[in-house]
Amino acid sequence: MKRINIKFFWSVALLTVAASCTDLDVKIKSQYTEFPDSEDAIDAISGSVYSSYREAMGRDHWLVQSISSDECVSVAIGGDYFDGGRYRDLHLHTWNADHGIIPSIWNSAMNGVNTCNRVLALLGDDESAGAAPIRAMRAYYYFIIMDNFGDAPIMKAMGGEQPDRSPRADVCRFIEEELLTVMDRLTTTVDATTYGKATRYMAQALLAKVYLNWAVYTASDVANYNPTDANPKLNDVVAMCDAIIASGRFNLSDSYRSKFLPTNGSHIKDFIFVIPFDRVTQRGMNYARFWTHREGRAQFDHQMAASVAGVLRALPEYYDKFNLEGDERNKIWLTGKQYYWKDYAITSNPFTINTTNGGVNQYYTGADKDDPIVWQVELTKEVYLRPELGNPEETLNAGADLLGKSMGYRSIKFYMDPNTTSDDGRSQSNDVPVFRYADVLLMKAEAILRGATATTGDTPMSLINQIRAYVNAPSMIAAPTLDDVLDERAREFTDESWRRNDLIRFGKFEDLWGLRYIYPQGTTEKYRRIFPLPTEVMNTNTNWIQNKGY
Repeated sequence: MKRINIKFFWSVALLTVAASCTDLDVKIKSQYTEFPDSEDAIDAISGSVYSSYREAMGRDHWLVQSISSDECVSVAIGGDYFDGGRYRDLHLHTWNADHGIIPSIWNSAMNGVNTCNRVLALLGDDESAGAAPIRAMRAYYYFIIMDNFGDAPIMKAMGGEQPDRSPRADVCRFIEEELLTVMDRLTTTVDATTYGKATRYMAQALLAKVYLNWAVYTASDVANYNPTDANPKLNDVVAMCDAIIASGRFNLSDSYRSKFLPTNGSHIKDFIFVIPFDRVTQRGMNYARFWTHREGRAQFDHQMAASVAGVLRALPEYYDKFNLEGDERNKIWLTGKQYYWKDYAITSNPFTINTTNGGVNQYYTGADKDDPIVWQVELTKEVYLRPELGNPEETLNAGADLLGKSMGYRSIKFYMDPNTTSDDGRSQSNDVPVFRYADVLLMKAEAILRGATATTGDTPMSLINQIRAYVNAPSMIAAPTLDDVLDERAREFTDESWRRNDLIRFGKFEDLWGLRYIYPQGTTEKYRRIFPLPTEVMNTNTNWIQNKGY
């Protein structure tokens, strides 16, 4: 991201916070003898509110949302990156309460809730203008918990008895009430000073997302949700989207690829709410580590300072959605023969590896198996299991040779920072958007298609065509279907952690994509639309009941 003066709200946290939601009776200690009332003082004590979820969004949240969807699969490379099956389980939908990554989502979001409550206690007034963004952020953290885990303990203050988990529908209504209550007290300023902060438009975008998924979140049992269920909040989706559109603060004037480079920042007009990252001061974002070819440390601008995983592979069915001629979004994928890149652009210099025929294919049997060759890396579209590796279903092992390492297309949407040094490790400076103006347009289009009243002359087709126009894709010439909207969302928001959410709303989360045929019973396990509470949480909260099915 570009350097901006955000030292207050993205600084080192001034409060010691706990990830558990059980230690509620905590005394608030502060350097303040009086409650802070200046803007700078409020910013200083609220820094940790905005940084609470940064680490999870930089890796674990993104991995869980992406690999559990039809976007990608994470394979093992020989015996490497099996990691107890944590990535395999996300793809096959076989996770349980002892999963190695899912707890990070709960702990980080609950840490955010607790931090918000501590800051509100320091402010001493939940109704002040200074408290409004803190309550909006608390609602955001509850959204993450509700979306991923269903029921949640609603805590409006520190101290008191340990709460039970409230039903998911009640959490949904609590989020709605909180956002509506603070809406008019949230700032409408959109510039570098509010970048990464809760504004009125962030709250409206979050409410639109809640309303669009209202039937999912208020279903008596998530496993019984059906995409044809009535949603009484569709007109509210449109109202929230219209408020953002009418503000005139956001647009699609930036090119698609530029919005996700390490140089992104407050100048991007599409960004409504983001989590900022910096390879030096705000570390934790490392998407490129998982997408980059295992031997590709030097493919982009210079030698990466640390090794890369190279285990994420686009699923062919998902890649096939990027089929619109001239669409700038097609360029986020590395396919076929590979070349070196410089300054965010591909060069004519082939990306080659000095190897042997046996290094390319470990099962090569020719007499020249050990002869040295220069091999240009070539990514292949299909992601498949090689039976010669021995029971690959157990580990999703693609092989440690170059054929295995080069299987599957790769995303460079969040391009690695070319300025990274050995001190930075794998950290990137790409800020991660949570809510974008493009999402507002597509949420409105979907709501109208589902039955909301059209407003301001917009139609689903005209809204989608606004997206198509800025990415130079062909305009739609026929009224879109809901499936068309879902495909457009795939093209627009890949790698942005919304695909799982979308598939559940559309009733497609149980479909057998990729290698999921290995566990076909997953088509009937609709309870997996939410994750289990981590074992560590259940051991602490012994009165809680585990989510159904787990």
